Order: sequence, then C-alpha cells, then structure tokens
Amino acid sequence: MLQKDTLEYVIGLRRELHQYPEIGFDLPKTLALVRRELDKLGVPYTEEFGKSSIVATINPECKGVTIGIRGDMDALPMQEETGLPFASKIPGQMHACGHDGHTAMLIGMAKELKAREKELACRVKLLFTPAEEYIEPGCKLMAEDGVMDDIDFAVSCHVGPDSDTGRIAIRNGGINANSMGFTVEFFGTSSHAASQQKGKDAIAMAVEAYTAMEIMVAKEFSPNEPRLFNIGVIQGGQTNNIICNYCKMFGSSRAHSDEVSEKLITRVREICEGIAKMNGGEAKVTVNKFLPYVLNNDAVAEQLRISAKKIVGDDNVFVPGRGLGGEDFGFLSRKKPCAFFRLGTRCSEATSHVLHTVKFDLDENALAIGMKIFLQFVLDNQNGIAF
Repeated sequence: MLQKDTLEYVIGLRRELHQYPEIGFDLPKTLALVRRELDKLGVPYTEEFGKSSIVATINPECKGVTIGIRGDMDALPMQEETGLPFASKIPGQMHACGHDGHTAMLIGMAKELKAREKELACRVKLLFTPAEEYIEPGCKLMAEDGVMDDIDFAVSCHVGPDSDTGRIAIRNGGINANSMGFTVEFFGTSSHAASQQKGKDAIAMAVEAYTAMEIMVAKEFSPNEPRLFNIGVIQGGQTNNIICNYCKMFGSSRAHSDEVSEKLITRVREICEGIAKMNGGEAKVTVNKFLPYVLNNDAVAEQLRISAKKIVGDDNVFVPGRGLGGEDFGFLSRKKPCAFFRLGTRCSEATSHVLHTVKFDLDENALAIGMKIFLQFVLDNQNGIAF
C-alpha cells in the first residue's frame, strides 16, 4: 500500500528530528526540516495559523471534502538516556513523547498523498502543530485562527508504548481528560521572626490551603467522578528568621467533564482566597493552561475503526479505557468532528518505557502502520462521512 521506500524515508526523518528536539514554539530546525521536505515533494503550505505551525495541502484546487490529519512536533525538557546512535544532540532536550515519529509520519503522508493526488476526490490538509507540551498550546492558537474552518473532519494519533506494535486503540466520545495547570500566589506581610505578631505569614496560608484543598478533593466529589488533583510545588520564604510575605503554589487537575473541572478551580479559588483573608493576607489564583479533553465523534471514530481493521485486522483494534492524560488536539475536536487513535509501538524491552521518561523509544516499524491507517482512512472517506 505504501511506496516501497516510504518507511525508510520516514525512519530517516524521524532519526534526524530525534537528534534535534525543540521545545514549545521555538522550533527552527524542526520547521526547517518540514519546509525542506514539503518543498522537495512539491506540496504547498502556509504558516498563517497560530505561530510556529505549518499547514500543507494536498489537492488544493479540489472543491470536495477536506480531511485534516494532524501531527505534533515539539519535544520535552529532559536529558535523554537511551544510548541510541541518533540520540539527542541538544543537552536537556529530548523527544520523550514520540512527536518526532508523528512529524515524520505526517511528512510520509505528504509523500504518499502527493503521489496519488490526481486520483483523489478530496482535499487533505496536513497540520504540523507546535507546543503540545507547552503552557500555551499550539492547537489552541491554530483553532482560534480558524485552521478548522474549511476542514470537514480530522484525525490524529499518538504512539503508545503500552500496546504492542500492530495494536490500535480507538474509543468513541471523550478519550482522555481536561488538563488544567494553575498557580496560587499568597501575599502576606514580612516581619522579623522575633516580632511575628506584626507579620502575616504567606507560608502558613499556603500550608493551611494545601490541607483544605486535599480534603475538598477527597470529600466534595463523588467517588464515581474520575479526577486528579496535585500540588507539585510550594515556594516561599528567604531565610529562617523572617516571616514570609509571599508564597507560590503550582498545581494540576484532571477531570473527565467540564463541570468537574469548573467545580475544582472554583473551589480552589474559594478556599485559597478565604484562608488568605482569614489570615490577614490575599490570594490570587491563575489558570496557566487548560486542555479540553479530546472528543471522538462517533461517526468519524467508526470510520477510523473500519479503516484500521483493514490494515491490522479486527482482533487488533480494541476499545481502551478512558485515561486522565491531556492532549491539545482537544481544541480541534471541539471545532469540527474528529477522531484520535493510539498507535501501539512496543516490540521489546527498549520500546516499553512509558512516555515522558528518559529512556523512551519506539518501534519504528509501527510508523508504517500509522501511515497506512491514515492513508486508508483518506481513501475510504474521500467522498465524506454521513453525520
């Protein structure tokens, strides 16, 4: 189904990308590589959506259905310890989430679809997105700039070391969680520790609020409502004999519904502001990042499932449980019908390390399966999907 040299081509690109991982929107080498390959293939593209993104178009003059395929490009601030011959050459940065594979596959799709361009009854847009791991998500900015306006439906995938190569996970409806990152700042009054009655201790406010929030999460939500809440950082104070006048918390929450997410952050504000006021200080709660959960449209997910079964067989396409991970494809899935699948990439001990770890690697042969599924989906649905 793929051209005989496509997998080798994509593996080469993935290894080149892997050596030069870049963070957030700061993707000069990655973007240069994508431009270079699209130019070679004769595929037109634009960089008008959001920032540090590329949207390439196959069959641009076609007036029929437009299908989107998305792949993210950014890496993580981690020191790689895989020992691979093509390991990261940038200290403290690593493709520990497989986005190098996603980008390489999307370029491979440009190659495959360009070769079939005259046979297609549809237009295909390839969305190279930045900053999936970043505070300001790339897909959010692209969605706000209208990248989905002329796309009828879109698909994406993520590599998955928790499943063997050849196994594909697809579920309908919500597939992950709303992911929220927030900061709480406590403002007090400094004083010498010998005159502590003259101060308002911001550390004491933070400690009291921490305990109250933990109790809130345990006691105010139904045990049947999946949620995650964590305060990962508390920073405050300068030395041992000064009452602290400023303390900061960094927290994270995950939930399967918008209602639970809203209740969590509302109660965080109420608790922190109330405790600060009670102790003579003030509190400010800021939501730094919010990723809506990915919503798999029933019709698109079913068509994706049919296409995947043609590639890997009925027994290798399964319905996974719903997790608490975050993914900025959720911004696109709230604009138009979308579907997202997990691509199994485990074939050995070396490829079984979980995402976001310093030894993460993937089975490169799985990239061919991902591309075949994307290609089959385009061919199967080039005349549209009945919603």
